[in-house]
Amino acid sequence: MASSFPDEESALSKNNRQKRKFPGTDSGPTGKKGRPSSDVAANVKLPPHGYPLEHPFNKDGYRYILAEPDPHAPFRQEFDESSDWAGKPIPGWLYRTLVPHSVLLALHDRAPQLKISEDRLAVTGERGYCMVRATHSVNRGCWYFEITIEEMPEGAATRLGWGREYGNLQAPLGYDKFGYSWRSRKGTKFTESHGKHYSEAYVEGDTLGFLIELPEETALDYLPNTFKDRPLVKFKSHLYYEDKDKITETLKNLHILQGSRIEFFKNGQSQGVAFEDIYAGSYFPAISIHKSATVSVNFGPAFKYPEVLGDRKAKGMHDRVEELITEQCLADTLYLTEHDGRLRLDNMGI
Repeated sequence: MASSFPDEESALSKNNRQKRKFPGTDSGPTGKKGRPSSDVAANVKLPPHGYPLEHPFNKDGYRYILAEPDPHAPFRQEFDESSDWAGKPIPGWLYRTLVPHSVLLALHDRAPQLKISEDRLAVTGERGYCMVRATHSVNRGCWYFEITIEEMPEGAATRLGWGREYGNLQAPLGYDKFGYSWRSRKGTKFTESHGKHYSEAYVEGDTLGFLIELPEETALDYLPNTFKDRPLVKFKSHLYYEDKDKITETLKNLHILQGSRIEFFKNGQSQGVAFEDIYAGSYFPAISIHKSATVSVNFGPAFKYPEVLGDRKAKGMHDRVEELITEQCLADTLYLTEHDGRLRLDNMGI
């Protein structure tokens, strides 16, 4: 059954569950990007959850990755004390990707019309389907998180599950080859815009579980990209790596990961395996909403149905934080080691 984007129905009315606070505007303009100069090398204080409220959104063609000074970069002190860099672009290798210390909904990696709560653990939709991804992804192992349907007004709907970085943010999850979703209406499962019957519908008040299993491929390098060879751009006193999308290349290299699977749960009960032998890659918890539904996410460790982890030998998404910090540090160290000679020449202005 092929999918379109019509109004979708839901049965239950609102209840009196505790409300989260949603800022009136938290989605800052994208603005114009400019070359950074050395006067932005100083740290600018971030909000409690570690991401600027005004930021460049990821968009078709480009990604923006928040950067921070790398204290381990060679010549860090010389750069900070030198006046020779004034007005010149800052070398990307002097910085590093800022890895969030909590798994949250990404402010930058979402459709801007979605409203994210201040704690970044709930989201409300508006009008047509659009999507938000979490801050952390997984590429191997067995992982789990939960979503509770807080409000589902009549005509609203959700498609929830797992998606990759190039999934279209202005479309429902499962619209393309970069996502796998479970729809509230009729319990349909979706990928590549094809829907198939999967389970009964889920409704307001239900807590849903999302499990993904990605067997490790022994010959594959799982370290994240350092982005240290990418240009830095300035926006609202913060620096970002600018990276171009590689959608065509990624689609060309898609391959099935044998033994992989996605399983969904409703109120602690498995609804069965939804997808098997999915495409290999890094997957983010992902949420797409039609109209004004509100959902909250739980990345752990205090899950409502923790028995799912033990039964499936899975980790909660919260465990991904320390793993990613370690992997990013290792990737950065390898880059600096392998390019030491070139960096010395750069520092000398050669």
